[in-house]
Amino acid sequence: MFPTLILFAFFVWVPLIGSVRLSLYNAQGIRLQEFVGFENYIRVFKHPDFLAAFRNTFVYIFWSLILGFWVPIIMAALISEVANFKNAFRVGVYFPNIIPGLATSLIWGFFFRPGPTGVLNILLGKIGINPLVWLTNPRLTIPLIVLTMTWKSAGSTALIYMAGMSNISSDLYEAATIDGATPFKRFLHITMPSILSLGKTLLILQIIAVFQILYEPLILTNGGPNNASISIMQLVYNYAFRDFKYPMAASLSVLICIVLVILTVVYFRITKTSND
Repeated sequence: MFPTLILFAFFVWVPLIGSVRLSLYNAQGIRLQEFVGFENYIRVFKHPDFLAAFRNTFVYIFWSLILGFWVPIIMAALISEVANFKNAFRVGVYFPNIIPGLATSLIWGFFFRPGPTGVLNILLGKIGINPLVWLTNPRLTIPLIVLTMTWKSAGSTALIYMAGMSNISSDLYEAATIDGATPFKRFLHITMPSILSLGKTLLILQIIAVFQILYEPLILTNGGPNNASISIMQLVYNYAFRDFKYPMAASLSVLICIVLVILTVVYFRITKTSND
């Protein structure tokens, strides 16, 4: 394990410690100049985009729990019930996962384009509905971005759930069928309790992934309209690569790390109490 630990320390711990150090200094580019303590953190809190990005991140989490968390479970349950062509369905649901995130955002950008040239508006025009504004509507922006993310990643998560469902004893389903249980009741009383521990792990991993959303809002909306879809990671990107304020970018990255650690600890405390 020693070579793996060395690589992990080099690519994870060294940059992490470097970010913490950078966040405590003024810098010219990435060259440290003057120790300023927590001044960069104060600048981040006072930045006009910080509250919008922080609030939007939790809105992303809310919609990802509604769409992104349940869709893979439902897909896995449906495919597990299929008798024929099960492998074809597995390949089909996993296929979007191999498309790069940038390409996915560009593809869906053509679908959500406002006006008569957008794919969705063209389809709606065929049935007599006027073109709609999709990503320029602040109420629809985040749900549509989450829909894009779900389309891309739900397949790989569904495969993990299918692997967990394959370990459930078939005797339980046979006994429930003999007792007259419907497919929905079998799913509710047998499948869900059996994959509960797996679902807890994937839930916290999904929350961590949502905190790292960057490609989708950056490409589809550039954080707009009026910061309605800007994410916390896009704000880090803006600090570093648009404004070239690397200490502020490092400070916000450290804050994200702290928030994720706190959420993870609270989550496992709650689930441990419920298990007990």
